[in-house]
Amino acid sequence: MSQLFNYLWEASLALFLLYGFYKIFLSRLTFFTWNRAYLLGALVFAMVLPFLSFSTSNTTTLVPEILTYSLPEFQFSGKESGSGSIGFLHFLLIIYLTGFIWKISMLLIGLLVTFKRIYQSEKIEKNGLCFVINPEFQPSSFFHFVFLPHYDEQDAEQKPIVYHEAVHVKKLHTLDLLVLQIANAILWSHPIWSFYEANLREVHEFEADQEVTSTYSKTAYAKLLLGLLITESNGQLVNNFNHFQTKKRIKMMMNSKKSKAIQKSVFLLAIPLMAALLLVFACETEKEESFAETLEIPMELEKQNAASTEIFDVVEDSPEFKGGWEAWSKFLSENLHYPEQAKKAGIEGKVFVVFEIQPDGRVTNPEILRGIGGGCDEEALRVIRQSPDWIPGKQRGKEVAVRMRVPIRFKLSE
Repeated sequence: MSQLFNYLWEASLALFLLYGFYKIFLSRLTFFTWNRAYLLGALVFAMVLPFLSFSTSNTTTLVPEILTYSLPEFQFSGKESGSGSIGFLHFLLIIYLTGFIWKISMLLIGLLVTFKRIYQSEKIEKNGLCFVINPEFQPSSFFHFVFLPHYDEQDAEQKPIVYHEAVHVKKLHTLDLLVLQIANAILWSHPIWSFYEANLREVHEFEADQEVTSTYSKTAYAKLLLGLLITESNGQLVNNFNHFQTKKRIKMMMNSKKSKAIQKSVFLLAIPLMAALLLVFACETEKEESFAETLEIPMELEKQNAASTEIFDVVEDSPEFKGGWEAWSKFLSENLHYPEQAKKAGIEGKVFVVFEIQPDGRVTNPEILRGIGGGCDEEALRVIRQSPDWIPGKQRGKEVAVRMRVPIRFKLSE
């Protein structure tokens, strides 16, 4: 459950930063196709980012390049003492799922209504388009369907309208809006959606207007826009011929200077921003790269350089917890407590503890090899310090000090 809220938080923050970059650096440029690509790419990137994970190594280690015994991983659940925290998370989950279902339902209803109107109207197939004719319609498009109140191939005023909608169809603008609505359903609580959708629709209209005015007179086309001025459509996926910021569209056509080609280099600034987001959200630094492949394998050896002749890392008879591994797991489960701070923050993960078993069986020098914070590191150290004496390891029949390592996974119950 906490993974879901972590995903929502990371995706929401990434989307906010990427949209802020668009508004500051890109929204005034006239590279409409590039702007559209950025808005879609930023949306997909933000939604996928929390799923990405890359491991990076750090050469600074507590136990450099030594052969070390790895105990079986122990998983500790916060279920027993976290009922209040988990109950609150369940409450938030219900709210989230309610909003998600509502958004998806509205999207499906909108699609059903659109297809119903298509089915009930007259249709004319021409030039790869399907003209859907109904006196109640305003000029708009939905995938390859073009909605018109009437269709007259000889009508000079209707030709730029049809051309405009054909551009929407050719450039798959409806698909953009469908992707946007699905993302909106997933991150429905994000306050940015109305602005994001408005900017994407704006780019769609600029893109279509730009292509139309390359063929038709800008002045005549602007007059046509004013003559057909209507209120904004409530359809989620329909590209309406004149529903969006008519004044701004006319100003863009008539007065705006084209951006210089060199200004495309501004888009390159998005690369370090995305790289920084990847570094923050997707990269996990490990204290020692060689540990990554052996975390799940009990009693496996790892290559390291001997830091001291007094502490062995490989011995003929390895140390044992009195009663065996089952007794060790029982000791950990009975003594570990899930920190409240970690519960409230939804922190989960593995804490790796390195410690030494002395010749008399005592557990000494516990240290955190890799932690997760939220009080989990301190709790793991506390319990390891309380460990009863072990059966010491032996080398050539003599009790010796041996270094051990244990992974402890803190996991909140679903």
